[in-house]
Amino acid sequence: MTMTKRLLGAVAGTALLAGAASAETITVGYFLEWPMPFEYAKAEGLYEEAMGVEINWVSFDTGTAMSAAMASGDVQLSVSQGVPPFVVAASAGQDLQILDVAVSYADNDNCVVAEALEIDKDSAGELAGKKVAVPLGTAAHYGFLKQMSHFGVDLASLEIVDMAPPDGAAAIAQGAVDMACGWGGSLRRMKEHGNVLLTGAEKEELGILVFDVTSGPAGWVAENADLVAEFLKVTAEANAMWSDEANHAKMLPVIAKDAGMDETATAETLASFVFPTVADQLSAKWLGGGAQEFMKGVADVFVEAGSIDAALDSYADHVNIGPLTAASGM
Repeated sequence: MTMTKRLLGAVAGTALLAGAASAETITVGYFLEWPMPFEYAKAEGLYEEAMGVEINWVSFDTGTAMSAAMASGDVQLSVSQGVPPFVVAASAGQDLQILDVAVSYADNDNCVVAEALEIDKDSAGELAGKKVAVPLGTAAHYGFLKQMSHFGVDLASLEIVDMAPPDGAAAIAQGAVDMACGWGGSLRRMKEHGNVLLTGAEKEELGILVFDVTSGPAGWVAENADLVAEFLKVTAEANAMWSDEANHAKMLPVIAKDAGMDETATAETLASFVFPTVADQLSAKWLGGGAQEFMKGVADVFVEAGSIDAALDSYADHVNIGPLTAASGM
């Protein structure tokens, strides 16, 4: 059975839900230049078919902006929000919940040193006194902090400027900063003007995991658990479609267009992404305990760096596997 046919069947089988929600519109945040299989379902209208609601898709530059939009009630779900901005918001008291693991991407989030400096991992100490563009409170920020700690670079010796990745890419291209951190299309543009200090595999060896989540305000999720389960189910099916290379020719042009990228760059980016299955996401490695422990680690690093005032004792209450578990049984 095709994905579309299954979703149409799901709509027919959940007429009560669709009828109750037919007049609703929800807003979902996502990133441009961050191609993922869900964008195929997004572009084809498969979420609306399955959920019975209108969806207003809004793009963001950072996960911190996603948190702010969810806090204001302007956004109900965010796809591929970085764990560090989620942790920053949760630590500050925002009642957000992680609903699934959207993507793992150690090679697609990094910091780039300007090529003129000729600094690599063997000479990283020479970064002292340099100007760095970092999107504060994001996965890139966390990776930057961990790398500087690994290399023994004193943060106080750096001039750290808060810049969204597109701005950081422009700044390193113009020679306005010595290093810039970011992801996706911005990272690709940064690499045109410099080099990374550590590869994704080298970062993972240091415990620098890089993954994003689908998140939402706890109150809204509780009131719309069935709707959220349908959303996660569509996402999981899009990921499953992409895992079969036979579907790439059909899906790639759609994903590329929706992400605002050319097909070559889209294919290269997707090749560096891992989309865990629902079973994997519910395992101990991810939402069964690993993600909670990782969030605590991220928070403690941010406290030590002075980026947040305090960490929570535990982040377990900020993970809700209910809708994803329900989605796995649909």
